[in-house]
Amino acid sequence: MEKLEFRYVWEWPVRIIHWVNFLAILGLSVTGIYIGWGKTLAHDPSQYVMGWMRFIHFVLAFTFTISVVARIYWAFVGNKYANWRVFTPWLYKDGRRNMKETFLFYTFFKSKAPHVVGHNAMAGSAYLWVFALYLVMICTGFALYSQYAPGGFLSSVFGWVFIFGSNQGLRLTHTIVMWFLIAFAIHHVYSAWLMDVKEKNGVISSIFGGYKSVPEGKE
Repeated sequence: MEKLEFRYVWEWPVRIIHWVNFLAILGLSVTGIYIGWGKTLAHDPSQYVMGWMRFIHFVLAFTFTISVVARIYWAFVGNKYANWRVFTPWLYKDGRRNMKETFLFYTFFKSKAPHVVGHNAMAGSAYLWVFALYLVMICTGFALYSQYAPGGFLSSVFGWVFIFGSNQGLRLTHTIVMWFLIAFAIHHVYSAWLMDVKEKNGVISSIFGGYKSVPEGKE
C-alpha cells in the first residue's frame, strides 16, 4: 500500500474565489431569471421587488467580476496547481498524454484515472472554456447595463460589445451562457464527487481546507 501524505494544493485565494464565484453565479442566476421573466409580487409601491432584484444582480455582477479578475491574476502568481499552464495542457507533451488517459477513463475504456495532484488535463481544459464564458457574461452584462448611462464610464469600456449584436441579441447570449454555466455546475459537482470516490484523495474536502492526500513523493 502506498504511503500517503497531505499536500497543500489549493491556496486560500483560490478557495475564496471558488466560493465567491459559486455564490455569485447562484445569486446572479436567480435574480437574472426574475429580471428576465418575473413580475413584481404586489401592487403595493412599497414592495419594490424588481428594483431589489436588479440592485442585488448588479452588486453580485461587480463582485463576480472582481473575483474573476483576481483568479486570472492568481494564475500568474499562485502555486503550480493554480498556474495558467494547468488550463492549457495541450501545449505540453505530458498534458496531452494526461488528456488522453483521462478521456479514456471518462469514456469507460480505462478503469483507473491517471494520477494528478491538482486538476487533471481534461478538467483544466474545461475550466479555460468556463472562464471564457465568464468573460462573455461580464462583457454582455455590463454592455447591457451601460445603456442606462450613454457616454458614461461603462459605456466607453463595454460599448464595443454591441458590434456583435443588438440589445436583444446580447440579452439572448447572456441568458444562454447562464444556462451553460448552470449545466457546468451540475457536472462539476458530479465529477468532483466521482473523482473523490475513485481516487480517495479528498477532492471535495480540499476546496474547503486546501489539502489533498496523495502518494508520498508524487507530483
